[in-house]
Amino acid sequence: MKSLIRWTVTLGLTGTTILSSLLTGTLQALALTQAQIIEKLQTVPVFAIADAQGSLVTVSVPTQDNKTVSVAGFFISQQAAQSFINQRLKRDNPQLGNTAQVAVLSIADVYKLQQENKNKPNPVDFVFVPEDDEVKTAVDLLRQKGENVQQFDQVPLFYASAGQDSGYLTTELSGQQVIPFFFDKNQLQGLVDRYKQQQPNQSSTVQINVVTLEGLIETWESKDDPALGKIVLWPTPESIEILQKISSSSQQSGGNNR
Repeated sequence: MKSLIRWTVTLGLTGTTILSSLLTGTLQALALTQAQIIEKLQTVPVFAIADAQGSLVTVSVPTQDNKTVSVAGFFISQQAAQSFINQRLKRDNPQLGNTAQVAVLSIADVYKLQQENKNKPNPVDFVFVPEDDEVKTAVDLLRQKGENVQQFDQVPLFYASAGQDSGYLTTELSGQQVIPFFFDKNQLQGLVDRYKQQQPNQSSTVQINVVTLEGLIETWESKDDPALGKIVLWPTPESIEILQKISSSSQQSGGNNR
């Protein structure tokens, strides 16, 4: 949690400085290690459902072979997680729903849980729950590009490219050039608009692209690509606001304990 708060405070100070240059130079060209992946994932919060004791709430889901699997969902949106409690859990299991709460974790926490559960018998299935509006945006974008998308059940990530070589659009974070991947397409649109203002001759080459969080993690694990080490996951405005509130509360608590 401390790493989440620390990074978000930094983001609030430097994340709006848009350099909007195309990535150049020699970068790390190997697949990321597990430790490097965890470091990248620990900067973004997700929201889980926990019971009164703080244990993750799981849902039993039927499988095609007439069995069931326990699923724990991790929501990209805190509001969506709270809505799940209010609209489904309280209806289906009032005793649990009335005491359930939204817990804040990092995506790195979920990734570590996934790794720990891989070889266990009857493992819990840890899944990310995307925001409906961003899924619709991703599907519309892919269809505009000519893809025949029938179903999209993963978490979309949006990034931009520009120039004749379709290089990644970058920004500056803590003095470093990074490639931002956004959970919220509107955040990316703001960066794109500023880039077009600064580089009007490149406006026609700008493209907004979509991948999935799950696919990016797999790529980090397996693919040798010089740009992978520069990709940074950018929290949603909702997540940034929540973490800033947590940071403020932590600072006040620390001051009161002195």
